[in-house]
Amino acid sequence: MAKITGIYESMVVFSTKAGEEAVNALVAKFKDMIEANATLTGVEEWGKRKLAYEINYESEGYYVLYNFEANPDFPAEFERVLNITDGVLRSMVITK
Repeated sequence: MAKITGIYESMVVFSTKAGEEAVNALVAKFKDMIEANATLTGVEEWGKRKLAYEINYESEGYYVLYNFEANPDFPAEFERVLNITDGVLRSMVITK
């Protein structure tokens, strides 16, 4: 039986409060997590942008868009890890 995979997209907004090195470490951490559990098809770093409203007293965030193909159980785990990681202001995983 072949593996059933889906195509997913995740937008993550990282906090810029800890500095550029911390942001780069988080971007790499989640990229590595996707590569270990799924097929990464693209990473678009949109960079630092002004937020529409303050989140945790921060007015700027670093936006990254991850595209990947994975089994249906991985996106839920990926979202769980995003939600408990310090330095992640907002995140969303959707099925394309």
